[in-house]
Amino acid sequence: MALSELYTKYNRVWIPDAEHVWKSAEILRDFKPGEEALELQLEDGTEMVYPLDKSSPQLPHLRNPNILVGSNDLTALSYLHEPAVLHNLKVRFVESNIIYSYCGIILVAVNPYKQLHIYGDAVIQAYSGQNMGAMDPHIFAVAEEAYKQMARNNKNQSVIVSGESGAGKTVSARYVMRYFAMVSKSGSKTRVEDKVLASNPITEAIGNAKTTRNDNSSRFGKYTEISFDRRYQIIGANMRTYLLEKSRVVSQSENERNYHIFYQMCACAEQSEFKSLRLLSAEEFRYTCMGGETGIEGVDDRKDMEETRRTFSLLGLTDDFQSDVFKVLAGILHLGNVEIRDVGSDRSSVSSSDQHLAAFCDLLGVSPDGVTRWLCHRRIAMVAETVVKPVPSERAVSARDALAKQIYAHLFDCVIQKINAALQVPGKQHSFIGVLDIYGFETFNINSFEQFCINYANEKLQQQFNLHVFKLEQDEYMKEDIPWTLIDFYDNQPVIDLIEAKMGILDLLDEECLFPQGTDQNWLQKLYNYLADNPLFEKPRMSNKAFIIQHFADKVEYQCWGFLEKNRDTLYEELVDTMRTSKFPLLANFFLEVEPDGLGSKGIKVRPARPRVKSANKNHRTTVGEKFSSSLYLLMETLNATTPHYVRCIKPNEEKMPFEYDSKRVVQQLRACGVLETIHISAQSYPSRWTYIEFYSRYSILMSQEELGLNHKKLACKTVLQRLIQDSDQNKFGRTKIFFRAGQVAYLEKLRLDRLRKACLTIQKHVRGWSHRRKFLRMREAAIVLQQYVRGQRQICKTVTAAALKQGWAAVVIQRYWRSYLTRQIYRMVRFSSIIIQAFTRGWIARKRYKKMVEVQKAIILQKYARAWLARRRFQSLRRLVHNVQLSYRCQQLRKKLEDQAKENRGLLERLTGLAGAHAQGLDKLRCLEAQLGKSATEKASLEEREKKSKEDATKTIAQLQEEKDKLIVEKQNLEKKCADSATEMKGKREDMMAQIKEDHEKEVKLQKEDHEKEVKLQKEDHEKEVEVLREENRRLKEERVGLQRQTEEEAQVNTDLQDQVIQLTKHVKVIPELRKDLHNLQTQRDDLGRKMKKQSEQARAKMSVITRQLLCGMVEEEVISRLTSDSPDQIYEVGDLLTAFDGLQNATRVLERHQQEQKEGYDSQMEGLRFKVEHLQNQNNQLQKLFQEKTSVNDSISREVARLNTENMVIPELKKQLSELRQHKQELEVQLEEQARKMTGRYKVEKVKEEVEREKEEVEREKEEVEKVKEEAEREKEEVERKKEEMEEVLRKQKNIESEAKARFSQEASRLTAENMDFEEQLDMKDRLIRKLQNQIKSLQTSEEANQTPAPTITNEYLGMLEYKREDEAKLIQYVILDLKPRGVMVNMIPGMAAQLLFMCVRHADYLNDGAKLKSLMNAIISGVKKVITDHQEDFELLSFWLSNTYHMLSCLKQYSGEEEFMKQNTPRQNKNCLQNFDLSEHRQIFSDLAIRIYHQFISVMENNLIPMIVPGMLEHDSLQDTSSMTPTGSRKRSSSIYEDQEVCTIYSLLQQLSLYHSTMSQHGMEEGLVRQAVKQTFFLVGADTLNNILLRKDMCSCRKGMQIRSNISYLEAWLKEKELVQGTMATLKPLSQAAWLLQVNKTTDDDIKDITEHCSELSPVQIVKILNSYTPTDDFEKRVAPSFIRKVQGLLQDREGGSSQLMLDTQYRFQVTFPFTPSSQALELLQIPSSLKLGFLTRI
Repeated sequence: MALSELYTKYNRVWIPDAEHVWKSAEILRDFKPGEEALELQLEDGTEMVYPLDKSSPQLPHLRNPNILVGSNDLTALSYLHEPAVLHNLKVRFVESNIIYSYCGIILVAVNPYKQLHIYGDAVIQAYSGQNMGAMDPHIFAVAEEAYKQMARNNKNQSVIVSGESGAGKTVSARYVMRYFAMVSKSGSKTRVEDKVLASNPITEAIGNAKTTRNDNSSRFGKYTEISFDRRYQIIGANMRTYLLEKSRVVSQSENERNYHIFYQMCACAEQSEFKSLRLLSAEEFRYTCMGGETGIEGVDDRKDMEETRRTFSLLGLTDDFQSDVFKVLAGILHLGNVEIRDVGSDRSSVSSSDQHLAAFCDLLGVSPDGVTRWLCHRRIAMVAETVVKPVPSERAVSARDALAKQIYAHLFDCVIQKINAALQVPGKQHSFIGVLDIYGFETFNINSFEQFCINYANEKLQQQFNLHVFKLEQDEYMKEDIPWTLIDFYDNQPVIDLIEAKMGILDLLDEECLFPQGTDQNWLQKLYNYLADNPLFEKPRMSNKAFIIQHFADKVEYQCWGFLEKNRDTLYEELVDTMRTSKFPLLANFFLEVEPDGLGSKGIKVRPARPRVKSANKNHRTTVGEKFSSSLYLLMETLNATTPHYVRCIKPNEEKMPFEYDSKRVVQQLRACGVLETIHISAQSYPSRWTYIEFYSRYSILMSQEELGLNHKKLACKTVLQRLIQDSDQNKFGRTKIFFRAGQVAYLEKLRLDRLRKACLTIQKHVRGWSHRRKFLRMREAAIVLQQYVRGQRQICKTVTAAALKQGWAAVVIQRYWRSYLTRQIYRMVRFSSIIIQAFTRGWIARKRYKKMVEVQKAIILQKYARAWLARRRFQSLRRLVHNVQLSYRCQQLRKKLEDQAKENRGLLERLTGLAGAHAQGLDKLRCLEAQLGKSATEKASLEEREKKSKEDATKTIAQLQEEKDKLIVEKQNLEKKCADSATEMKGKREDMMAQIKEDHEKEVKLQKEDHEKEVKLQKEDHEKEVEVLREENRRLKEERVGLQRQTEEEAQVNTDLQDQVIQLTKHVKVIPELRKDLHNLQTQRDDLGRKMKKQSEQARAKMSVITRQLLCGMVEEEVISRLTSDSPDQIYEVGDLLTAFDGLQNATRVLERHQQEQKEGYDSQMEGLRFKVEHLQNQNNQLQKLFQEKTSVNDSISREVARLNTENMVIPELKKQLSELRQHKQELEVQLEEQARKMTGRYKVEKVKEEVEREKEEVEREKEEVEKVKEEAEREKEEVERKKEEMEEVLRKQKNIESEAKARFSQEASRLTAENMDFEEQLDMKDRLIRKLQNQIKSLQTSEEANQTPAPTITNEYLGMLEYKREDEAKLIQYVILDLKPRGVMVNMIPGMAAQLLFMCVRHADYLNDGAKLKSLMNAIISGVKKVITDHQEDFELLSFWLSNTYHMLSCLKQYSGEEEFMKQNTPRQNKNCLQNFDLSEHRQIFSDLAIRIYHQFISVMENNLIPMIVPGMLEHDSLQDTSSMTPTGSRKRSSSIYEDQEVCTIYSLLQQLSLYHSTMSQHGMEEGLVRQAVKQTFFLVGADTLNNILLRKDMCSCRKGMQIRSNISYLEAWLKEKELVQGTMATLKPLSQAAWLLQVNKTTDDDIKDITEHCSELSPVQIVKILNSYTPTDDFEKRVAPSFIRKVQGLLQDREGGSSQLMLDTQYRFQVTFPFTPSSQALELLQIPSSLKLGFLTRI
């Protein structure tokens, strides 16, 4: 269909308007091709003629149908053009208060200038995991899409946030990073996500400022890379910055401010931390007061400073670094206040007494002289010399400001670098998501270098955006198998070439900056000369100081003043050198020279748009434009390597008014941010895209009966479209969607509306015809009656006479009087009756009041006595409890005392053993000393012999010398003549030698004697010391022996007391059959102990004598021996007495043992005969009873099984086989039963059995009498034994070592005897029960004979409800009953809670044995086993349900059988007997309660995880009320790559089926009704909360039609609850949802409607009500939107509501408090059978 054919009457168009940009008008007459004008009517009723150009008639833009207005996606509109986009945004923003909209892949965010409740944690959870487009547009949806694509495709992502200043870019980027931090919690201690969020306040403080458009405008570009590991959790972040606006540091326009950090510091100037900075108020610093007002309304700079410092600390930046930063900032402020004065025309100076100069120099550690000199002078390097030239004040001020700007820029980079270092944590980056917060396209009245760079960056971003959108469109077409044709779209590459190409604007600017004398005017002239032919470059007509560039968004005129200076970024080298010499390290590091490749070093890389500045005198200094171009290239390279996501922020008005919409400003930004370019690209192809299901649901009304009869909906859609739209190029059929050209959906809507209008006219025609026909028939009938009267066919009345008239009048008078009489009579009667009734009523009321007073008085008296009785009862129970506690405590203390005494005795025995060992060691030591003495004696003898030998040698030597002397004298005489001189000399030498030899010999002999005497003396002293030590040790041993004897006597006394207690306990024992054997063992042990004692005494005496002889070496041996062995003869005599006593006791024990052995053998032989006689009868009866019992149980089990199988269809296939087997088994049992009955029919057999039983009964009675006699003899023998035992105790009291062992033995034997006596009593009880059984059998046989073959009743064994198991079988018990148990077993389901009851029966047995260790081990094993099962099967719903039920039953058993009165009220007498006797398991009850709560929460979580994917499709998306208008025309384009097709459709019936499955599983496992009710209530709360949250976040779900559907689905849920009898308390959880559905359906126009809404929606918060009203969307043109005035009135009334929550979303994670009501079980433990399938053969029923 041609587009011109749509310009028909009643259609609306858009025409240009100077004030509102576009204005709507309605066509009054159909347009025909060739006409010169359109007749239109404006919305205010004004008619106008819109002229058209004859040559090329440009028709105005058509307006979309109202049904399409307000769409979530602008590209879903049928007519895609600028006015449609502008109007759609206005409707959503102003009327619905919705700030987010999609435009293809762009999220358009309009700044509301108001806090909204759409950013809470609940909203983040709602968007987490959702597909993009499934819910209303939101910044969180874009963040979720980026996060999901990163995780699925393993590709880096980017979120590009752009817009004008004040449009909300910073806030949007902050919410994106907050979303990533929430959904990717790392759980580590580093809390990187918190640090990433904490970096925002710092960067905003040092990089944001107030402008005329925005109170918190970002004055730099920022690209934040958020790093993720392989688990997609945040591990770090890194920031890059671009083009910081340094000029704001030194100059601000009117009503603007400097960077926030300066004002925050000035606000905190009085604090102690900032006093050293010498700060003043912001009004007193030049750099902070240029804009006028220094404050911002609603902003507290002092609190912001606290937040800034807190985030500094959170990022780990030290206090010293913070102090340095504040010093630099304070120095900049003081530098701005330095006063520069004129000195002549070309000179300037700074006063040396300037306080601000001094403060600047002190804070930054620079030389005041250097700063003063080089601010006012400049060094010029000549060829031969260097000249210092003064500069005028203007250039000095410029130098000062340039220094301030440079210092701040360096500080900004340093802080960003520190932040990056703090955001890096150990770990390898797997992927990242970049968030780009960058300035949008800017155009002001005066545009300079900053605006030029910003617009240049936006040109690059727009180019990348166009290519990406083009690629996505191509991918979509290829995916749907639609032929792809090239689309002509705007390419801004020529503009980019104009700026950055060779001989372009930037190239010419850098060239001019190379010239020292270059000026802005020269550069501008070069632009005019070189770029005059470029169509995108223009010269202003009225100015020679500007140039114009045609950008993609608009034409922008740039003033050339300041371009060169800003591009050079000049700072004098002399000032740089002065800063380098600073004593302040941070400042000095700012101005250090760096190598060109310095950025390539390792560490944190900060790549700002403005890298570090080099010295001013370098020839090849990089300009700001070149740096910005290179950094922009790196940014584009990064973005091209990622998948981009776009957020375009729009500023709706200049006054920052909430929800005010200025169409001029908005359309200007739409043109600048690329939204309209996206619309243009989409409009050239097929912008409207519908799935076949959506199209069929919406437009099936246009189909014929044949088309509706087609089986395949896709074929039906193709057929109807080929019939309705003849031009095949206007639509294309894809695999899953239908693609429409612009305007085709509007044409289909028109056809649909015409069809509906025609149907309405037809209905009206028939209704009006029926109404008129009905009116006509009534009139016709009346006319016929009148005609009949006129024609005489009817008479009005007959002839009337005067008499008749009088009679009639008289009759009327009589009637009047008679009626008055009757009325008076009735009145009197009623009055009289009323009086009587009143009297009786008042009397009855008085009597009732009196009776009530009497009852109250009596009740008071009864209460008084009842309360007194209760108090006494409570006191008695408390006293009884105290007595029990005291008794148990005393018994415990007694046991503890016995154990302590045993320990002390064992300790004494060990000490004696140690002493014996010490004696042995002493003996060895003495032997060593003897050996040493012998050795010393031998050495002494050897020394004497050596001395004698040395004397003899000396005499021999002297003799020899004498002989030699004589010989020498002879020789002397012979040779005297020949050598007189030699002889004299030799004589002197010989005499000296002899003297020396003699002297040496004497010394040697003397030394040998002294050494020998010293050795002997030392050995004697050592021997004496050792003897003294041994004597002291001997003395100490004797003292210890005396102490041990005293302890032995005390212990003997204690043992006497203990034995008395044992004697009292044994009085309660009836029979002690094994006492003689035990006494014999005791005697044997005591004999052994006596012999050991005697032997040890003799050994000790012999050892002492030997040791004494060895020590004293025979000096005083006899005296010492007599002293040491003075006590030993008495001990020997005592041991002899003990042996004599033991011999007597042994003889008596032997006699008693022989006598009892003979009695026992006789008793055993008699009992054996009795057993043999009874065995035959018992076996026969047991077989018969077993057959009847099996028959009964089989019939019962079959009936129960059949009933259960009829109600539960899920287990039918599994149980069919079992049912057939049971029936076959039943037949076999019936055959066997008949055979046994035939065998037992004879009466003589019964008589014979009865006689045998009687004889056996008599024999048992005789045996019982004999046993009683044996018991009496045992009692007498027991008394004799007690007497002998007392005599023995007298002897034992003196024997310490023997007593310590005997006491322990005696206590053990006493406990063993007690246990054996209890066993013997149980045997007697068994015999009594056997007698009773035989009597019962006789009675049953008599009854059966009298009943003539009637089956005998089943005789059940009397069990105690306990299961016995061995300690080593505990692991098997836990394995079979807990770990391996399957919840689908037949026996397990037939008896709910069987596992818990089996385990509790084992617990009862441990309690019955009074075995605390076994009980504790079993309880711990049960708890550990259940925990292991639920941990290993965390997602298994059936198993969690099964163990929740069994844990609850276990907890109930622990309460029911605890013995506490409050839990025993409903017990049977037998159940009360089965209560726990010995242990209080209240602590374990608490543990089981905690475990049950844990299982319950895990159980609920599994239910919720399974239900959540079904709630929204079943409750909202699936339409259970299908008709022709069920689908809203969304035109969804399914942009998200996360959407999967061909998913299973979930309906309300699927949800109900899942709920039924849950309920049947819980019921099958026997879960308590209250617990089931709580689980269902929690589930229904989730259904209601999740559905309501989706309604609040999905505008397409807010319609009257959806309200009907929701209420219908709620009725289904209510019917399900009624069927399960769970309505009470559960339906309240659906009240908010029910009220929301009512709100969607109710009329919303009048004041009465407002009142009804405020009264009826009590469960909804005001925020939710307003949100639903704002989101309400009509599904047809016949409906109307909710007027904004109506919403404001509702909002005004809701403000007075008390207790209203400000939260938009319901918390789906909320959990109702779970309680476990106590419900006693009627199951008798003693009747519980153990199924063989559980393999618990090692358990024994007691």
